[in-house]
Amino acid sequence: MRYLTLLASLMCMALSVSAAKADRRVAFVVGNGSYKNVAQLPNPPIDAKAMASTLRNVGFEVIEGSNLTRDQMTEKLLDFGRKAQGSDVAVFYYAGHGIAVSGSNYLLPVDADIKSEMDVKLGAAINIDLTLEQTMGDAKVKLVFLDACRDNPFAAKIKSNSATRSVNVQSGLAEMKSGEGTLIAFATGPGQTALDGQEGNNSPFTRALIDNITKPGVEIQQAMTSVRAQVNEETRKGQLPWGHTNLIGAVYLNPSQTTQVANAAPTASGVVPAAVSSSDGVELEYWRSVKESNKPEELNAYLSAYPNGQFKALALARLAAIKSGPSTATRNLNSGIDPATFTDDSTQLTEDQIGLDKGQRRDVQRRLTGLGFDTKVTGVFNDDTRTVLKRWQAARGYPSTGYLNKLQHKALLSEIVAAPATASDDSPKPARRAPQAQSAPPAQHRNSGGGDAGAAFVGGVVGGMMGGMFRR
Repeated sequence: MRYLTLLASLMCMALSVSAAKADRRVAFVVGNGSYKNVAQLPNPPIDAKAMASTLRNVGFEVIEGSNLTRDQMTEKLLDFGRKAQGSDVAVFYYAGHGIAVSGSNYLLPVDADIKSEMDVKLGAAINIDLTLEQTMGDAKVKLVFLDACRDNPFAAKIKSNSATRSVNVQSGLAEMKSGEGTLIAFATGPGQTALDGQEGNNSPFTRALIDNITKPGVEIQQAMTSVRAQVNEETRKGQLPWGHTNLIGAVYLNPSQTTQVANAAPTASGVVPAAVSSSDGVELEYWRSVKESNKPEELNAYLSAYPNGQFKALALARLAAIKSGPSTATRNLNSGIDPATFTDDSTQLTEDQIGLDKGQRRDVQRRLTGLGFDTKVTGVFNDDTRTVLKRWQAARGYPSTGYLNKLQHKALLSEIVAAPATASDDSPKPARRAPQAQSAPPAQHRNSGGGDAGAAFVGGVVGGMMGGMFRR
């Protein structure tokens, strides 16, 4: 009987491991730019495509669309509403024109031809509040990202055609309040306008979302702090994202294995109850994400979240080091370096602007290895290379992002490398006969939260016990 009870318990454990990977995540992602009656926006479709890919990579079913008419948007929203019912996490992302009329916000399809307030309210535009209520109302966690604060050309038309009575039309979107379990994030503050970005690239807000919201082990509100800082810095304080949240627990779009273990067993969606979210494991992940940061606001965010945290002293020391600037040794190492190298941030965009080909990327990796920051020389900047770049940047006192800009690349090329490092080079080499006694290296696995390994372990235990029972 004891065997049967234990067997049942282990089978339940195995099922729970599999169930942890079966959470329902649904996202609505639309970018409208090819407007028929006003000037077009080149970037929203690019933004939407990038966001859809980002969310799919962390397990979302994405209802995606670009340059949608009113009828097409309605069709996509109906599909999203059906699939989001009872979901663990629902995401609503929109890039394009939006407008605020009399305190209510509306999204604009590409066929919108708005001349008056009546056109807006009778269906030419899509009411955001009503849409969110109808499509995401019963999702456990609701995340709303609105990159729709562009300076809207329809506003002037509405005002000019409303001479007989007062109408309040804002430049950007109006403030919105979030219900329980909801986070709403705007590209900029209420009544303000946001930048669309350089043509052919992502907007500053969307680029920051993509860079931060799916980082492993980073909680969504912590990620949004980084989003605000990145946009504010990239736009030289010209744009500051704004939001409102009523989340009642910690939410991870990409929970790391450490985060899951430390929190005993978060729900499948990566939502951790508020009472558990301040555990040592979450604090550790939080600290790991900011410990090499050169941005005081990120370190201060950690201190605000954990005023008596176990890494308080280290955070204060890091803040003091940032305030005083690079150490004497670092300054001597980087003598003659453009001072802007220590302050100018680097992103995927700034790295793309350098135009590194595969050979130049190999050269960067060889130089890093020669300087003691060992990385494989593949010509591809994968996650390992990004981590090494962050270490090199932190050691030199540069903003530690894992991406290069022109000044940092120039500084790296100016450093004296003791000797060419080829030990880690993955380029083709003459084949050597491997010693026969060597065993094959262990297989590499993706970090998927440990679900498959856990299920295999439990399955092995169950199989062994059943075999033992039958042998008896």
